[in-house]
Amino acid sequence: MTTTDLSPEPIRTELPEKWRSDVQTQLASGENVLGAIEVDLDAKLHFAKGFILLTERRIMARGPGESQWKQWPYQEGMSLKLHDHAGVGHLELFDAHRRLDCWRFTLGQNLQAIRLSEQFAPLVESHLTGKPVEKEEEHACPTCKAPLEPDEEECPICAKVEYTPPTTWTLFRLWRFAHPYRWQLLLGFTLMLLSTGAHLIPPYLSIPLTDNVLVPYQNGKPVDTGLVVLYMSGLLASAILAWVLGWGKTYVLALVSERIGADLRTATYEHLLRLSLEYFGGKRTGDLMSRIGSESDRICVFLSLHLLDFASDCLLIAMTGVIMFTINPWLAIVTLVPLPFIAWLIHLVRDKLRTGFEKIDRVWGEVTNVLADTIPGIRVVKAFAQEAREANRFRIANKHNLAVNDKLNKVWSLFSPTVSFLTEIGLLVIYVFGIYLVSKASITLGVLTAFLTYSARFYSRLDSMSRIVSVTQKSASAAKRIFDILDHVSSVPEPANPVKVNRVEGNITLREVGFRYGNRAVNRGVNLDIKAGEMIGLVGHSGSGKSTLVNLICRFYDVAEGAILLDGTDIRSFAVSDYRRNIGLVLQEPFLFFGTIAENIAYGKPNATRAEIMAAARAAHAHDFILRLPQGYDSMVGERGQGLSGGERQRISIARALLIDPRILILDEATASVDSETEKEIQKALDNLVAGRTTIAIAHRLSTLQRANRLVVMDRGKVVEEGPHEELMEKQGAYYRLYQAQARNVDTDLDDAPKERHDDN
Repeated sequence: MTTTDLSPEPIRTELPEKWRSDVQTQLASGENVLGAIEVDLDAKLHFAKGFILLTERRIMARGPGESQWKQWPYQEGMSLKLHDHAGVGHLELFDAHRRLDCWRFTLGQNLQAIRLSEQFAPLVESHLTGKPVEKEEEHACPTCKAPLEPDEEECPICAKVEYTPPTTWTLFRLWRFAHPYRWQLLLGFTLMLLSTGAHLIPPYLSIPLTDNVLVPYQNGKPVDTGLVVLYMSGLLASAILAWVLGWGKTYVLALVSERIGADLRTATYEHLLRLSLEYFGGKRTGDLMSRIGSESDRICVFLSLHLLDFASDCLLIAMTGVIMFTINPWLAIVTLVPLPFIAWLIHLVRDKLRTGFEKIDRVWGEVTNVLADTIPGIRVVKAFAQEAREANRFRIANKHNLAVNDKLNKVWSLFSPTVSFLTEIGLLVIYVFGIYLVSKASITLGVLTAFLTYSARFYSRLDSMSRIVSVTQKSASAAKRIFDILDHVSSVPEPANPVKVNRVEGNITLREVGFRYGNRAVNRGVNLDIKAGEMIGLVGHSGSGKSTLVNLICRFYDVAEGAILLDGTDIRSFAVSDYRRNIGLVLQEPFLFFGTIAENIAYGKPNATRAEIMAAARAAHAHDFILRLPQGYDSMVGERGQGLSGGERQRISIARALLIDPRILILDEATASVDSETEKEIQKALDNLVAGRTTIAIAHRLSTLQRANRLVVMDRGKVVEEGPHEELMEKQGAYYRLYQAQARNVDTDLDDAPKERHDDN
């Protein structure tokens, strides 16, 4: 800690333009703004602007919808408390006796609120004691100014939005997938080399054919039949050899490229499955599907076709250049005149094409995102008659895609014809210079004919190589989007030396558990002991952190603070898959895969026998309705179980959990979305499911948790009460108020403060 002088200083907080003049009129002489925040919600949680500021002497505020400024001079016992609840942040000002005021804001303002609350106490103390403010060394991100933890060197906010443009060098990273096929690649390259050489034989044979057969015949000499047969046989043999070698190299390299593409898709998908839920929370389904599907296919086509052609063109140009220099160096030099201009053009447009194609990929992702949203949700679209709206969304995304493509095509449409024009100029120069050399008897007509043939091939390959620029940049962009997935490190890492999961008893201990979404604390200091075989119920308002706590126990996320122990061992010490095999999860909205009912029940245990599947279904009270279906257990379930009712899907989900016989069971609102009769059936199935297992149940209907051994009441990420139902009712605390509010069908906050209902975290 270092001490600095508390002296008047200019307004150091950058004030929004709309508040600047108003604030200046409120400040006394020599008074400076040391901290400020613009709040954006009124007491009814409607959007409205307000402003809070700190000076050396007081806190001032003009609340949303208010016309007058309020002020509170600093005094003993004043505090400024910050908390968030259900997606809304609160700043509350207290004196020694009561709450003076409360301001609300969306969590986009949370960083400024944190700074303001941290500034308040030192300013009050300094004002009362006359001592200068003690400041800690500032540790904040230099870019976004977000506060960093003392041991943090990289800002997590900036790290997420950092963007790296695609580069052609990304394609070289594909070597890790090509390395297993290096010998096949070597064979393919050898065949390519031989095939290219075979293609260069006919023009060379045209020299003696022209000089020794055609020109003498034109001058009146008889045709030498032996030479004609020899040269024709050579041309035919070279054509057959080139065809056989070309077929071989194309077949070998196509097989290799397809396997590289398949390995790339598999590796990307497997890595995607290993990533934590945090990664999927920030991604669109359509975009991920596009990356694994179309982007990997684009790379495969590039490797099997375009790269093969490019390599062949490079060999052909190199070998043709060598042959032309051996025939006539001066004519060869003239042939290369347009080459520097073409190279300059390629360099000029390369970056524009690369960034353009990467943008096209992202815009195309917007189109597929619309499809990924509307097709699975088509029932909702039709129920609310929003077909026109969704069609308009697709039209807008498609129009944006068209505009981006049009912009890029302006560059490409000029580039390709320019290269073709330069190659034509090159052939014209060869004609002029070649005729001049023939007239001076420096070369024969056969040499000029061969040179023109080689030059035509040289320039046609050069033109083809120039076109590879666009394909290469498209593939580089695709490779970058795939490696963005492969380079992402899971926030739930596997331990280097995992502890073996032996027989699990089911004792779960939470020690000072804390978790944050970005800069927002969701759970703080949670301590909880759950005994093996015990059933506990998690209750609390929406946004109190119940589901987040369950996600931490399942290790979908890792705790930011503290630890979670299973039978005395930190769950981060276990291999993730070994640990989760001991957990059964029944969600509020069960997800069923496209396939048969038997396959869905056996999803967690694919090798289960039909007898085991049926036993699980009976225990889940699903056997009877399954037998009423046309094909029984072999009946097909539509996508996401659309062919079944909500209660039927839920009972299949329970059977799926029963089949793996987990030691730990998680029930997340398992009966929230069904009617009373169906709930009774599901409750019977749940009674079978929870028997002898450590069970953690979340339910908004408190009546469904009365059979729990204990109830754990959560509020704002903390455990505020725990105990049996009767004991908590006798206390008449937080649980009592929740129960009474639900009985009256009134949604009341735990501290009677205004609140907005949101989905649980």
